[in-house]
Parts: sequence; structure tokens; C-alpha cells
Amino acid sequence: MDLNKIKESAQAYQADMTKFLRDIVKFPGESAGEKDHVERIAEEMRKLDFDKVDIDPMGNVLGYMGTGKTLVAFDGHIDTVGIGNKKNWNFDPYDGFESDTEIGGRGVSDQLGGIVSAVYGARIMKDLGLLSDKYTVLVTGTVQEEDCDGLCWQYIIHEDKIRPEFVVSTEPTDGGIYRGHRGRMEIRVDAKGVSCHGSAPERGDNAIYKMADILQDVRALNENDAADDREVKGLVKMLDEKYNPQYKEAQFLGRGTIAASEIFFTSPSRCAVADSCSISLDRRMTAGETWESCLEEIRNLPSVKKYGDDINVSMYEYSRPSYKGLTYPIECYFPTWVIPEDHKVTQAMQEAYTSLYGEKRIGSKETIDARKDRPLTDKWTFSTNGVTIMGRNNIPCIGFGPGAEDQAHAPNEITWKQDLVTCASVFAALPTIYFNK
Repeated sequence: MDLNKIKESAQAYQADMTKFLRDIVKFPGESAGEKDHVERIAEEMRKLDFDKVDIDPMGNVLGYMGTGKTLVAFDGHIDTVGIGNKKNWNFDPYDGFESDTEIGGRGVSDQLGGIVSAVYGARIMKDLGLLSDKYTVLVTGTVQEEDCDGLCWQYIIHEDKIRPEFVVSTEPTDGGIYRGHRGRMEIRVDAKGVSCHGSAPERGDNAIYKMADILQDVRALNENDAADDREVKGLVKMLDEKYNPQYKEAQFLGRGTIAASEIFFTSPSRCAVADSCSISLDRRMTAGETWESCLEEIRNLPSVKKYGDDINVSMYEYSRPSYKGLTYPIECYFPTWVIPEDHKVTQAMQEAYTSLYGEKRIGSKETIDARKDRPLTDKWTFSTNGVTIMGRNNIPCIGFGPGAEDQAHAPNEITWKQDLVTCASVFAALPTIYFNK
């Protein structure tokens, strides 16, 4: 395998990758509205002579390169968030812009650049004769990730009956290799009350007051330490061997957090006591935490126990139809995952990168100073499709993708042409290195 030829080929495709990315960005593609993105990606795959291109019943686009016996996958979700307040943008988020080094537009970092590099990485494998009877490459452009991380891969694995040897998530990694992230779940707490006229509140049972007590305990759960005398021990306890056998992985990923994100109520009027109150909780989980443990943690808060059967703690479900009209319900639980440092997939990715680019993160002139002193192998702050690929289904997953995490969901989103080239090169080299280990 000639590494210089891989780099030269990726560099030669920079203009094509730039055009491809800008073409996708021209179409809005929020969750459940990705049809135009899918069709443009399928068009590019066919133009680049992929051996097979499918669009599954959910709407995911699946491009196959090669005919080897073992499947390896490169995943990029192709939905984006909205643009928010357009006044915060210095350029049109869909027309975007291009300079000598940067590309701007909604989704360029999160994460349309990833599918672009993966598509061209597969093409480079074909150009340079790297495909073998050992492997087939699958490039997936997946839908509805922004709404429900991993839903697409739950469908691919269980309904399309596709189970790769390993998956590369092409979410933005800011020049690094990422081997996991915290999980998350969406919890709902409902409090029951009894309404009455507001002039005599003692006649009723105010659900908002009950929830106010619960919110204080939720806040304590997030902010307290784990001292023995704490009635509500903080989530920081999971970094301690005393409370968590997986404390080392938890220290790598970071502690869990919890935040109240929404509040709702019902009341006959503004002149009445509220007869119900509900909150949504955004729970970020570290290693050693599960959906069962997180729900029990809320149920065991002093204020929740105090109000007994008037309080219900549950997990949300996601059941929004895809752009093709298919509904595939799933719990709003997105497990923590981390692949070991010494796993074959981790080592192969590190070897692919370091063989091509050395021991440090690289980048364009705008990014190199911020990247060069960061660890090459690290983790994401946010959540990815890895929650299902590895978190639910135990398929090894590793992360490497163009762009930067801090661009995700932000106005004036940008990515860098150098990142598209770097990632396409590493993707092209990875399968050969993996199967030769």
C-alpha cells in the first residue's frame, strides 16, 4: 500500500469533494426532511461507480464498494438541525461560502463533510486497487440522527439485517481519533395535584409546588459532591471506585450530568391551583450508568419518595415518521459506549492516521494551533450513532471525521478543505491496515 499515492489521490479529489459538499448543503435537510440530501448522495455514489447503491425503507442511503466477504462501514448522518435566528448568520446558511481553505453552510461540520470524505475514501480504494476479497466497504448516509441518535442504525441492523465487522463514525473529531462518548436519555417526571380556586389555595393540592421540591433535588444531584453525609449524593460519585466498577472509563468519558430542560403544567385558569406539573430531564450518562439506574436514581430522590404515588418517573419514546413515512418507535435512551485503547479497531485507526500524518493532530492554518497539543485519541462531548452501533448492539465503533465539534448547531458553521482530504486518506488506508493486522 503506497501511502503517498493515497494522499496524492485524496488531494486530487479536493475540488470534487468541495463541490459535492456544497451541493448537499444547498438543500435544507432537517430530521425527517432529508430526501434531497439522500438523492444527491446516491447520485454521487453512482457517478463514482459504487458497486451497489440502495435506499432502504427508512430512507437511509447505502453505498457498497467492493465484493469482499467481510463488511466494514463508514457512517455519516445526513440530517441537520435548523438554522435558528438567520440574523445570527453572516452568510446564507444554504448558499454557504467557499474560501481557499474553508467551506461554510449549515451541516458542513455536523456532519455532511463526513459522508463526503467517506464516499471519496471508498473511491480512492477502488482507484488504487486497495479493495480485496477480504472486505466490502459500506458507506451509509443515515437519517433522523439529530432527532434520535442511533435510530437509523437500529433499523439498519435489525430490519435491513446488516451487521458490519466495525463502523467508523465520521462525526467531526477536530483532527483527532475518538473512541467513545457519554450516553444520554430523556426522562419525564409527572406530578399530580388537585385544582381549586386561587383565592383559597389550601383547598387544593398544588402540583407545581411538588415539582419545585423535586427540581431542587435534581439540581442537587447535578451539583453535590458524594460525601457520606449527603442525602442526595452527586453524580460525581461515578468517578469513584467505591461507587462504580467502571470508574476508569468514567474518568475518561467524564462524569454524568442532569439538567431540567422543559416544564409543563395544567390548570383550569390563571386563577386556579395547578392540577399537574411535568418536567423533562436531559440526563448524560457516563460508563457504569444505565437507563434503569438513572430512572431509579430519580425515583429514590427524597422529594419523589415524599409524594409517593402522585409522582411518575418514565422515559420518553421517539416515534416520528421518516421522510419516507416509516415510523420505527424506540425509547429515548442512548447508551454510553467506549472502545478500548488496545482494541484492534482502535489500533488500526491509529496506525492508519500516524502512518499518513504522524503522531499529532493536523489541520489547516486556521485550526492547527488549537489542535496540535490536544491528545490524538480522545472522545466526543456530544452523542452520535455510536449509541446504537456499539452501545446497543456491541459492534465496534471508532470515530474520525472532518470538521469541529464546536461548529455543531452553531451559526456561521464552517469546515476545512484540509479535513476532507485528511479523512478521505485515512478512510482509504484503514481497511487494508485492519485486515493485515
